[in-house]
Amino acid sequence: MRYLHTMVRVTDVEASLDFYCNKMGLVEIRRNESEAGRFTLIFLAAPEDKERALAEQAPLLELTYNWDPQEYEDGRNFGHLAYVVDNIHDLCRSLQDKGVTINRPPRDGRMAFVRSPDGISIELLQKGEALEPVEPWLSMKNTGTW
Repeated sequence: MRYLHTMVRVTDVEASLDFYCNKMGLVEIRRNESEAGRFTLIFLAAPEDKERALAEQAPLLELTYNWDPQEYEDGRNFGHLAYVVDNIHDLCRSLQDKGVTINRPPRDGRMAFVRSPDGISIELLQKGEALEPVEPWLSMKNTGTW
């Protein structure tokens, strides 16, 4: 398992970039815009992590800007922690066997979400190519929020 990024939702891209880049000194590594999803993702790194972030896409801070205005309550502006894992099916099975709810199962063989005991959302991403979708994940419904 390897740490990837922390995601926070932002309501004003320019103000956020001013804070994180101009004031805190982080540097923008990449940006993704999704017309279909109506969001912008901006990935930042600390200056000393820049080369590693460019090479490994980690460690990063992901700023998520949703184009449709939203008010974030109960800490929803903090999004999630993300980790890349060797085998998402095996890890989800192990977590489930230990009593952890799989909030968003790895139906696609690529991504899953669970929550910590304190409600922190954790994204699990399959290292490399997605695994072949298999049961029980393929037909498992989402549970709660993530």
